[in-house]
Amino acid sequence: MPIVSSSYQPKGAFKNGHFSTIYSAKLRVSPRLEQTRERLELEDGDFIDLDFSFSEKRSHCLAVLLHGLEGNAQRTYIKGQGKVLVEDGWDICAMNYRGCSGEPNRKYISYNSGKTDDLETVIDHLTEKDNYREIVLIGFSLGGNLLLKYLGERNIIPAEIKCGIAVSAPLSLRGSLDSLNKAYNWPYRTHFLYDLRKKYRQKTVQFPDKATRSELKKIRSLLAFDNIYTAPAHGFADANDYYTKNSSLQFLSNISVPVLILNALNDSFLSPDCIPFELASQSKNIYLETPEYGGHVGFYQPKNIYYNEARSSRFLKEII
Repeated sequence: MPIVSSSYQPKGAFKNGHFSTIYSAKLRVSPRLEQTRERLELEDGDFIDLDFSFSEKRSHCLAVLLHGLEGNAQRTYIKGQGKVLVEDGWDICAMNYRGCSGEPNRKYISYNSGKTDDLETVIDHLTEKDNYREIVLIGFSLGGNLLLKYLGERNIIPAEIKCGIAVSAPLSLRGSLDSLNKAYNWPYRTHFLYDLRKKYRQKTVQFPDKATRSELKKIRSLLAFDNIYTAPAHGFADANDYYTKNSSLQFLSNISVPVLILNALNDSFLSPDCIPFELASQSKNIYLETPEYGGHVGFYQPKNIYYNEARSSRFLKEII
């Protein structure tokens, strides 16, 4: 599939990747989107909260939205995408990963960039629960890697799943970590680490035999967090084993439905191998769009409808 040319051309300060990233995460006015919560009880005794939004008319089309690291279904990028698609006649299911819905989850495990079994459980629940004939997956940042891995690691996926869209997706987890460790990304990694340490601190209360204050003191970097918590909690030898096995880049060639990957060239979170030009050019299902601007989930446009939100709407109309 040829590389997709992009029409995204912001003006002024929004050409700066850091400005567009920070503005979109911290200053953007949150779009209005009504959400109704449903708790999905899991077989292991834990739970996942799902936030639904519905179009005015009964819809047989459902978009499953997947948030990024330490995000949730109330983030502006989730509500922005949801609002556009609801107006297009889609129903929305915004998934909150374990521990991300405002209440600590019950188990020591939580979520990670490649934990597709929880996504599979949600999709199975949705296909059994409602008469949705067409389901699409749209993920942001970590959620983009998650959906691409889900689509590529399985030989068979539900027939209802028609396509996927990944926005600002870290296709190489180790590469993205190395990018985040660069000096100019200090504000982002510091913010992530602050939130992750809070989560681990909660685990020391819930599971004092597994999570300890002494280990908490050692968590001074994202790599340390993954070595101390993410990897051992989820069955990986160490952080590098976790990064290697869960990077979606290795699964892209096996994806059997159309997928749009929208990664900005000035996204400071992404390494060069997160822009797989050669692979996409040889694939029949991977549509790779790499605008010069956009930062990390920062594709600003006037009127509070972001480029990625309008682009996803167009892509779905083209494919489905």
